[in-house]
Amino acid sequence: MTPVHFSFSSAFVLGLMGLAFHRTHLLSALLCLEGMMLSLFIALALWALQFESTGFSAAPMLLLAFSACEASAGLALLVATARTHGTDRLQNLSLLQC
Repeated sequence: MTPVHFSFSSAFVLGLMGLAFHRTHLLSALLCLEGMMLSLFIALALWALQFESTGFSAAPMLLLAFSACEASAGLALLVATARTHGTDRLQNLSLLQC
């Protein structure tokens, strides 16, 4: 495994561990998801450049578009949560309350 592959794999795993173990605020969970998506984007872009495949060059852009949609939906949920509950702490949120 090259150092470049190791760094992107470790960035993805660190984002996954942050999402799994550090779930106090909704904003920190969204930042971990965004870090995971960015590491996947860079890894896919480098993979397409490494194999010089022209048919696969659209996949990183598609992933980046989905990442932007995920970020905007997450920020909309963050704003809605902050307005209704007054905080973004995940422990205060309950699916049983409306």
